[in-house]
Amino acid sequence: MVAALLVLTSCSATYRNHGYMPPEEDLQNVIVGVDTRDTVASAVGRPGVSGILDDSGWYYVRSRYRNFAWRAPEEIDREVLAISFDDTGVVTNIETFGLERGRVVRLSRRVTTPNTQGVGFLRQAFGNLGRITAGDFLGDDN
Repeated sequence: MVAALLVLTSCSATYRNHGYMPPEEDLQNVIVGVDTRDTVASAVGRPGVSGILDDSGWYYVRSRYRNFAWRAPEEIDREVLAISFDDTGVVTNIETFGLERGRVVRLSRRVTTPNTQGVGFLRQAFGNLGRITAGDFLGDDN
């Protein structure tokens, strides 16, 4: 009986969380068009990733992985929070993205202007997943 119980408990899934996503209550304190980098840092903390080329945005990423027995860890959830800033350091956009079946899905959006800055990077990064073929590497002209 004890051996059967040990076998059953050893095959249960374990979950790991990676990254940091600010709580929704803290994000409500960030006002688009008013807050700056310093006030965002004090309200929700500094991110692990920022804009690559011009530091125009901060990106918070949280992933959840499931480990089951001998299988490789599987990512079951990913959430990305993008906070964009203008040239003076004022918040211009706050968007949250999720990953559904390998596609980027916008979960929420707060923006002051119709032109969303910094989103192009995320769409380009996630949009190219699954579009690469062997012909791209081999120079296939078809």
